[in-house]
Amino acid sequence: MLAADPGASIANIAAEAGVDRRTVYRRFASREDLLAAIYAARLTAIEHAIEDARLREAPVAVALHRYVENIIAVNRTWPVDLARMLADDSVRARRDASVREVDTFLRRATEEGLLRSGLPQGWAGALLAQLMHLASRQMRELSPAQAADVVVDTLLRGVGES
Repeated sequence: MLAADPGASIANIAAEAGVDRRTVYRRFASREDLLAAIYAARLTAIEHAIEDARLREAPVAVALHRYVENIIAVNRTWPVDLARMLADDSVRARRDASVREVDTFLRRATEEGLLRSGLPQGWAGALLAQLMHLASRQMRELSPAQAADVVVDTLLRGVGES
């Protein structure tokens, strides 16, 4: 609901969840507390997705696909914009740690020849993030694994004829 309407009221959120507004307020003192809990849950899911992908240990192609599949699932489960919470230092630190982990993996993927070298710094990561975002929202008819197939193929081979 918050992904569709970031300004949704607690009353609307409670109604959508099938509970009374007071039930929400018993658990969250304010709308900001509710948002903080949602963003923390999304960050935790991202951290688990990265850990599960085994970016440091698994073969690069396997880790890439697993990471993409996991993040697409996270994006679909928690379709909220994390940018609003990045003003919070602890949230930003957690997010930055995840970004560093993925950047390290993408350097490994380049060193091992899966990704082309010579691209501008950060380009592969930015492109991958955008592809996953698009797949999460525009390919809902595909499972996360199927959407990951498309994303990884597009990242590695592009969309032109070979």
